[in-house]
Amino acid sequence: MIKFGPSGNSVSFYAEGYTHTEEAAKYVKERGLDCFEYSFGRGVRMSEEKALSLRRAFEAQGVEISVHAPYFINFANPSDEMAAKSYEYVLQSANMARLMGAKRVVFHPAAQGKAERAEAVALTKERLKILRDYIYMNGLQQMKFCPETMGKIAQIGTVEEIAEFCGIDEIFTPCVDFGHVNAREGGSLKTEDDYLSLLNFLIDRLGIERMRDFHVHFSKIMYSAKGEVKHLTFADETYGPEFAPLAAALKKTGLQPYIVCESDGTQAEDAAEMKKIYDRAL
Repeated sequence: MIKFGPSGNSVSFYAEGYTHTEEAAKYVKERGLDCFEYSFGRGVRMSEEKALSLRRAFEAQGVEISVHAPYFINFANPSDEMAAKSYEYVLQSANMARLMGAKRVVFHPAAQGKAERAEAVALTKERLKILRDYIYMNGLQQMKFCPETMGKIAQIGTVEEIAEFCGIDEIFTPCVDFGHVNAREGGSLKTEDDYLSLLNFLIDRLGIERMRDFHVHFSKIMYSAKGEVKHLTFADETYGPEFAPLAAALKKTGLQPYIVCESDGTQAEDAAEMKKIYDRAL
């Protein structure tokens, strides 16, 4: 089944007096939402006891949880020592995710740096093959590892690059951040056909079964010539993308992804709005 939920806690979560992420399970459930993404953005700093506490809370509410690995992962770093840290960040995130009852780990693939684009992409791909081996060695292959499409031109993570990375092994599932795609392509996602073109490209490359429950990030994002500038809320009327044409495209393709809203402070409210739009779509 398609799922909708927030990335982290909205401003309203704290305004209503909640303080602990365990309470987010009930908070999102009461809004008719189905999932929640926990971010280890600044590092994996959680005790096993806390992870198990989150698992109990989210399982009690029937809310699925996913994990975002630290933001500073970079598999195109020319230093093998720094690349080793990136392997560690993904594996640490996955081990903690397993304790939390999560089945998905999202991660940023790489930054181009001073290398030529093709060189950086090739290095990232070789490093992801090594990551694959580590995942199997650690018995984590039942989880989905989701390299994310990125919003800045200088980052590795176009739709085509993510498709190439996911072609390495079935443990890799695309995380398509439609706000990022729209931002790096200067507002490319406007119509249902725009979304269908992107989705059908990935289906052709990876197969309908691999794409059936792929991972989604969605928010409106301000952008410049260099791509992503900052996340916005659904109230913004200047920048896209809009969710309604994506909802129609998902219905047409039969895809049922795990959709995480990353709006700036209104992520639960906007996730609930996406669910309403999807339910109304033909």
